[in-house]
Amino acid sequence: MQIKQFISALEDWAPIHFQESYDNCGLIVGDPTINCTGILCSLDCTEAVIEEAINRGCNLIVSHHPIVFKGIKELSSNHYVNRTVLKAIKHGIALYAIHTNLDNLIDGVNKTLADKLHLENREILAPQPGIFDRNGHAIGSGLIGELPLETDELDFIKWVKEKLSLEVIKYTNLTNNKLKTIALCGGSGSFLLNILKDKKVDCFITSDLKYHEFFEADGKYLLLDIGHGESEHFVPALIVDYLTLKFPTFAVLESMVKTQPVNYFK
Repeated sequence: MQIKQFISALEDWAPIHFQESYDNCGLIVGDPTINCTGILCSLDCTEAVIEEAINRGCNLIVSHHPIVFKGIKELSSNHYVNRTVLKAIKHGIALYAIHTNLDNLIDGVNKTLADKLHLENREILAPQPGIFDRNGHAIGSGLIGELPLETDELDFIKWVKEKLSLEVIKYTNLTNNKLKTIALCGGSGSFLLNILKDKKVDCFITSDLKYHEFFEADGKYLLLDIGHGESEHFVPALIVDYLTLKFPTFAVLESMVKTQPVNYFK
């Protein structure tokens, strides 16, 4: 099977035109007409992931984050992005990114968090007017849903830490309210803080919040910052599951490389 057949399946799920204007989804490196020997799915594409693909016989890497995000002006080996791209080209490995087009699906990135937290009655938090996926669901940023039962704040924070396998959580002052309605956004979600003013939300879970952005909760809801990579580290498995369902006899593997660049001293 050619690489383009797998790309077609991915874009049937998360069409390229669902990506944000600043993004760089799709095939970044490689010839789509080459026969595929195996697929490796990862959160990030790094030199170590390229090496893993070589060792495991995969010539297509599907990553959530695109390795080329900003413009490249030279292909020297003085930067990790350039080295990764050069290594992929040298070894004939295609690089494909499925980023904000997957973020914007109700069964995409945020589903992985909502499933872990058992959220019910899910909807897109900030839908794009008039745009729907193949199943008729709204397209847009974030997700909002409900817990099966009202929960104490500290119990919920502990539960989130356990369910999402987190080392640390940053959070605002407690509101002393029970939690029922939960909003979340995998990756950087501070752009949704203004939208929450018009939503009845008890807690918002996201990452990459700046110091002063924590004040935006203003005692109205609990705000949790769980870390960018931590909020998305279930995504490779989501991609593997999708491709395996579509191509049950083909080798679709999840990367074993830890690409998370942030560590915590405890």
